[in-house]
Amino acid sequence: MAIAIWHPSMYGFNVTDQTFPYDNRPVAPLTNYTFDQWWFHGHLDYPPHPGDFFELPAGQVATTEIACNKGATTWFNSSEGGDIRQGDSPCPNSPTSEYHTTGFDDLKGCALAIAYESDVTKIKPEDFTVFSVNQTCVWTRFTDFAVPERMPPCPEGGCHCAWFWIHSADSGGEQNYMNGFKCNITGSTSSVPLAKPQVPRRCGADPDFGKPDASPGNCTYGAKQPLYWFQAERNNMFEGTYAPPFYLDLYNFKDGAQNDIFVDSYAEIPPPSPNSTVIPTLQQPQATSSSTPATTSVPAPTSQPTDQVPFGAPPSHCSSW
Repeated sequence: MAIAIWHPSMYGFNVTDQTFPYDNRPVAPLTNYTFDQWWFHGHLDYPPHPGDFFELPAGQVATTEIACNKGATTWFNSSEGGDIRQGDSPCPNSPTSEYHTTGFDDLKGCALAIAYESDVTKIKPEDFTVFSVNQTCVWTRFTDFAVPERMPPCPEGGCHCAWFWIHSADSGGEQNYMNGFKCNITGSTSSVPLAKPQVPRRCGADPDFGKPDASPGNCTYGAKQPLYWFQAERNNMFEGTYAPPFYLDLYNFKDGAQNDIFVDSYAEIPPPSPNSTVIPTLQQPQATSSSTPATTSVPAPTSQPTDQVPFGAPPSHCSSW
């Protein structure tokens, strides 16, 4: 078993284990898949109803529901097994191994990303910008994501968002999770656009791999792409089996709203490097204390920087869930 974000605005909301020739429920993990299989979980042909959007209030908190089964959520009445809710539990009557963690200290965070495009067929992986992170995901069914105050309004027809999660290496195989959904920014008071998102870099303290101290000069600052890892194609992360990338400080994803993702957040961002001690200066005040640096106009890399060596063992397909 695994886990997904649930809302009527999502692609694949009513997909079951009988819809595809293989188990492609929203909760199923994505590993070593072709692009068409993993992108939007392969659910682009199963869109939400035209009027269904997940609202994201600028400068406030959006509460999502994350669960191993739709029956554990508010929308249990459209699940195959009916109401199995158990308070704030994401996986009722199940051990934590069902959602791939050995305990609270083994949580690795998850993220929400946004693309300012109403036509889902036009969206590419490099168009998504991570705007909020919850580092204690997936511990609770009701999971809060702080929305940056300066988020501009979506275009006519709305935006597209996606939920991303990669679990601990101690709790299962090399698995990614992605669920796409239609979303809309509400209460917007800013017209400043997001910067072009860049590929995140492993720059935080990494004691398991002999790096007790963070390397701030090696971080990606500003708008960052989600972590696309361990698929058959279109990856932007190339870490090995035992060193997954996470939505944590390890990749400069701070907990909460990512308030530095706008085009005016930095006047200049120096090139990151493992030996660099230079970090950019934030130009705009952060909206909250739980924010991260952001914004650059440098074109997004399409592959891992050549000066950043992949961590962990070479990839292998040995997932178990």
